[in-house]
Amino acid sequence: MEIRVRDLWKAYGGVTVLQGVNFAAGPGVTCIMAPSGAGKTTLLRVLLGLEAADRGVAEGAENCRWAAVFQEDRLLEHLDAAGNLRFVLGRDYEAEKAAALLAELGLGNTDGKAVREFSGGMRRRLALARALLAKSDALALDEPFAGLDAEIRERARECLRRRAGERPVLLVTHSPEDAAGLGAEIVRLPGGLRHCGE
Repeated sequence: MEIRVRDLWKAYGGVTVLQGVNFAAGPGVTCIMAPSGAGKTTLLRVLLGLEAADRGVAEGAENCRWAAVFQEDRLLEHLDAAGNLRFVLGRDYEAEKAAALLAELGLGNTDGKAVREFSGGMRRRLALARALLAKSDALALDEPFAGLDAEIRERARECLRRRAGERPVLLVTHSPEDAAGLGAEIVRLPGGLRHCGE
């Protein structure tokens, strides 16, 4: 499948966040890069249907089943890693498959450990595992490798590259190393917020 974004605009209270964004994302990873505050997260929220664009279209996004990693991990603190995956996946949860992915991401020895005891990096990897296991047509990942050291980051990138399959992956990052490590197409958003009419 392919997501085609055409002339997408979004403003809040007279401040333009996205201005005339155009790109296409097919199978594989597309990295969305821009300075902080340039609308990367807003773009993902529009594609996910959590925000409405002021004008423009995102063809293919509206009928797409998305899996996402948000900036906030949105995990259930009292459950362990497997419990979090089981809760979200429901009947689609497969214990063996989940255990293999958790091990691949370096979370194989966390059985019974509540998420509230996880480090920030462990939380990010669990959020990534949840998105990768969910039945979806495309992935929207907002800084999924934030807080990971270089070795674990590379491991997580490799896992994403192997597990994403033919799904389009839209990945927000500040890191050229992430884009290069994933063999990604790069979409650069214009930097800086503008007041409407500027």
